[in-house]
Amino acid sequence: MNAVGRMAMPADFRYREVFLKGMPRHDRYDPFRIRHPRMERGKRAKIFAPFDALKGFREAVAAEEARSSEEGTPTGDPQKSE
Repeated sequence: MNAVGRMAMPADFRYREVFLKGMPRHDRYDPFRIRHPRMERGKRAKIFAPFDALKGFREAVAAEEARSSEEGTPTGDPQKSE
């Protein structure tokens, strides 16, 4: 039985044939590869470096740290009295 990730692939898996084909392999002079050459790792990293998957997360963490340091107790502490 084939698997998707770590799970067994269901018999009615919609994209079963596509999954079983695997990744496409392109020859050196394939028209697709000529039009879409591989990007250098450095250039690719430069493009995706500013991407922030969790927008505002850093600011929220900083605000929470500032708030908890002002109160003197960590947030979520069950001993905290209000």
